[in-house]
Amino acid sequence: MRVVLLRRNSFPANAGTEKYLPEKSITTLETEQTQRKKLAKEVCTLSQKNQNLDSVLKDRVLLDHIIVDEEHRLLYCYVPKVACTNWKRLLMVLMGKANTTNPLAIVADDSHRLNVFRRLDNYTGEEIRYRLDHFMKFMFIRHPFERLVSAFRNKFGQNSSSSDYFRSRYGRQIIKQYRTNASEESLSRGHDVTFREFVQYIIDPRTVARANFNEHWRPMVDLCLPCTIQYNVIGKYESLMDDAWLVLEKANLNQKVSFPRSDRPSSTNSLVEEYTKHLTREELLHLYHIYEMDFRLFDYHSPGFD
Repeated sequence: MRVVLLRRNSFPANAGTEKYLPEKSITTLETEQTQRKKLAKEVCTLSQKNQNLDSVLKDRVLLDHIIVDEEHRLLYCYVPKVACTNWKRLLMVLMGKANTTNPLAIVADDSHRLNVFRRLDNYTGEEIRYRLDHFMKFMFIRHPFERLVSAFRNKFGQNSSSSDYFRSRYGRQIIKQYRTNASEESLSRGHDVTFREFVQYIIDPRTVARANFNEHWRPMVDLCLPCTIQYNVIGKYESLMDDAWLVLEKANLNQKVSFPRSDRPSSTNSLVEEYTKHLTREELLHLYHIYEMDFRLFDYHSPGFD
């Protein structure tokens, strides 16, 4: 078994492991889930893009974002920029893939390595059907534009090896295509992409036609297929701690682990308007249409269309 490295920061022994209890009753949380799943089902029924499971099984790569925990009979569909690092850390602790019981002590990069978890697309069709029928399935969602701003800030605005990759892989191309009179430095480094240029890249029909979006800005419905897979829990980033508690409660795991609390709540929500105000109404409308199913299925409102 591969033992992951731990962060060098010093943590209290119980950091990230304190027991959390929601203020809402479990009945209230279950009612919220019933309402979310009911809305999702209604929107899926009206949609023309539904895929049945047979067609998905013919193209199993569509299931590559669903992590399988055999021992605890869990299927977790991870959505980048929606607390997926902490969910992966917690699953590593549960599955004995780390030499710690504190999820926050696990280096974030280790939780994202390809060989850490087995994905649902690695199973046979029959095995997939069995797990979808008998394992507890959960996913977490976030306002689509908030998630997009978070991805942009993280992948193009911060200094990290991950940012270097995104600037080289996407930034240079974006600047070349959407900036008039770009400097040689910008063309060679891709280090100063603006949010508007990033959006112009996303809404460009040539981008959509070339290949699937990168997972950090691919629509949540395309990552997790909620019109094909009936999730037991659809958690929201806005109620992360309550919904994470509910997942663990339904899986009878709340006595074993606790979802780690973040010391730094995301400020992205307050920044969405700041970023989107630089877009034209036409650009905003195009962007909305790309993520329309995310907005409708998960009951989010779009800035500028309320």
